[in-house]
Amino acid sequence: MKNIFVEGPITPDKIATSIAHHQVKTNIGAHDIFLGQVRADVIDNKTVVGIDYSCYQEMANKVAHEIREAAFEKFDLTCMHIYHSIGPVKAGEICLFVFTSSAHRKPAMDACKYLVEEIKKKLPVFGKEVFEDDTHVWKVNK
Repeated sequence: MKNIFVEGPITPDKIATSIAHHQVKTNIGAHDIFLGQVRADVIDNKTVVGIDYSCYQEMANKVAHEIREAAFEKFDLTCMHIYHSIGPVKAGEICLFVFTSSAHRKPAMDACKYLVEEIKKKLPVFGKEVFEDDTHVWKVNK
């Protein structure tokens, strides 16, 4: 079972490297990518400066594995990657990266959308908003 969790934000380098690794797979004709980014929402007149994600990783990885297997059964995919942040992620940084690949665009696009919805619905990951005036254990730059 794969560990989908990345400590902190998912970096642009990780995303670029993942894409680059697929150039040698010449049976792939399409990729689809979803990037979830932390928003600086305003809640009760306070601005969110980040989200602190937590979960019981063993259970969450099991659920992610079940979601992945269901997607492979449902769609004609060549490849699929899911990465979710754990720990602190600042507003503007990436916290979810879903990457699907197939011979043709429709399965890649349909699977990516399906995966994002299933992850949001079923994955037991919890995010606590950190506000600009919080005295929280991690520091964020405004």
